[in-house]
Amino acid sequence: MKTHPLLELSIVAALISIGLLLAHVPILHPAWMYTLVFIGTSLLFCWMCWVINRTDVSRNWLFIGIGAAMLIRLSFVTSTPIGSDDIYRYMWDGKVQSAHINPYLYAPDSSALEAQHSILLPAAVNHPDMKTLYFPFSEWVFYACYQLSGEAVWGYKVVLLAAEGASLLSLFLLLTLFRIPTKFVLLYAFCPLPILQFALDGHLDALGFPFLLFGLLLYVQRRTIPALLLLGLSMSVKPVALVLLPVLFLLERSWKQRLLTIGIPAATVLVQFFPYMVSSNPFEALTTFARNWTFNGIVFEGVYALLADNQQTRLMCMVLLSLALLMVYFSRKDILRKTYFSVFLLLIFSPVVHPWYVAWLAVLLPLTRQWSGIVYTATASLTSVTILHYKLYGVWEQSPLILVVEYLPVIILLVQELRTDDPSPTTA
Repeated sequence: MKTHPLLELSIVAALISIGLLLAHVPILHPAWMYTLVFIGTSLLFCWMCWVINRTDVSRNWLFIGIGAAMLIRLSFVTSTPIGSDDIYRYMWDGKVQSAHINPYLYAPDSSALEAQHSILLPAAVNHPDMKTLYFPFSEWVFYACYQLSGEAVWGYKVVLLAAEGASLLSLFLLLTLFRIPTKFVLLYAFCPLPILQFALDGHLDALGFPFLLFGLLLYVQRRTIPALLLLGLSMSVKPVALVLLPVLFLLERSWKQRLLTIGIPAATVLVQFFPYMVSSNPFEALTTFARNWTFNGIVFEGVYALLADNQQTRLMCMVLLSLALLMVYFSRKDILRKTYFSVFLLLIFSPVVHPWYVAWLAVLLPLTRQWSGIVYTATASLTSVTILHYKLYGVWEQSPLILVVEYLPVIILLVQELRTDDPSPTTA
């Protein structure tokens, strides 16, 4: 007997939900549970994406599904992160600011901050010898979260939960505006990657998504100034939206509007740094990160194997990224797909691609429904194998085989999609 599509969708959504909730159950070592849940639910997510394309979803079922996805996120609000300890850096920066200290002035292990030490902090902070690299807007959020919950994770996760809710709302509005079936909001609501990276591990990136999406929404509605301010705030969390600005620049007809397209987001970001530049160098750690950090970057690893020089490889990747982006900017693709492919290329050519970085692509899936991104959000779960190895043996080692398995199907799909000129969606 053939299964009804809506029943099949309900079954796979339930399986993803149960699978994610298993992360709460200490059957195995937490790192083992994290790895198995991440990979297993990611495979189920691919099934769900295939089913939803051929399923009619009523408005009531959609809202029930979104509610269930938010409840799954809520269940992790007090859970200890497993895949990353970045949240403790946020916590430390918030604590330092609560003591009226410039967060860019000292590294966590500095003797000048001994009065701020506790049993948890800064012992739980990774790279305590390195100053913070986060932008001021993020630092202000850390301060607010520390005021909310102190040295407990729930304050940070509540803020991220609110951001996730805002992202789902903005996706719903964008889908309505472009007359795309609103059922596709489930492609983000039930995607395991953002749930595990934000609800469980508490990464900051989720805060940037609603600014990006509402910025796109307002821009399409020709409310340009507030749209550009929101894009600037998204870049203040992580400068991913920077690759979108040339898309908007080329859409404008007058040079005044083109200059505003670049100037307003840039000014929104840069003005935040001025108060800190008097007594510190807020770019110090960011510069160190940009010059030296590497992980899970497929093009970077390939070029590095040939050049064997870190800085030359980074320069080559930057050149290749620029050329690839130019092809997208001057293509016939619509604004949504140009945004999607620009973010995708940024990830492909980046030296560092942690799984939560891929969530910047996942949040665009409801708008574009591209299989390259669907598969990427699933195969990015394989990075958990590196985390598992580190948690069990204390060695951070990236497997070349894992890298190939993660990226080979993704790049094949990406090349096929880039060669296709999709029709522009209809706006309301």
